[in-house]
Amino acid sequence: MSDPRSAERHDRRTSDPITARLEWIGLRPERRATVVVVDAAEAVVGQGLDGDRFVGRDGGAGTRQVTFVRREDLATAAARLGRDDALDPADLRRNFVLRGLPDADLRGATLRVAVDGGDDVVLEVTGGCPPCERMDETVGPGGRDALDGLAGWTARVVHGGRLRVGAAATLDAATGSTSSDADD
Repeated sequence: MSDPRSAERHDRRTSDPITARLEWIGLRPERRATVVVVDAAEAVVGQGLDGDRFVGRDGGAGTRQVTFVRREDLATAAARLGRDDALDPADLRRNFVLRGLPDADLRGATLRVAVDGGDDVVLEVTGGCPPCERMDETVGPGGRDALDGLAGWTARVVHGGRLRVGAAATLDAATGSTSSDADD
């Protein structure tokens, strides 16, 4: 299914790497449990974030080891709902929020998050993370519809390390597909 925003999307293959900022980290200790907001979390290769319910799921073969959303999309979804303030990322139940990523099809992209004194945490973006019916419960009536095309992305941990709020994240502009490629 084609994303209705695809005509406006940024083509990462023709641009320089993009730097974003990690603004928020949340862990979901178990299904339907309150999201625990943290300043740092350990990304484990092939598993996810230590302390999150998805860590180790599918024996490391899973494509949903971590989830993230663009800060800008939280504001857009709130506007669709007629709210002045951006949505609370805990209500979306994603693992982290990044500010400054392009409005682009990120599938197949490599995201590198800077780690103090070590190698970057490397994530491979595996696909979109569509909103589920629970968004009408956590965000409020109309939440699922408001988040259509804005609910974030899933990724696999390729190189682990300690993620920290405030870290720079670089999107490799030379990887992944554009929306037009995804529709073929």
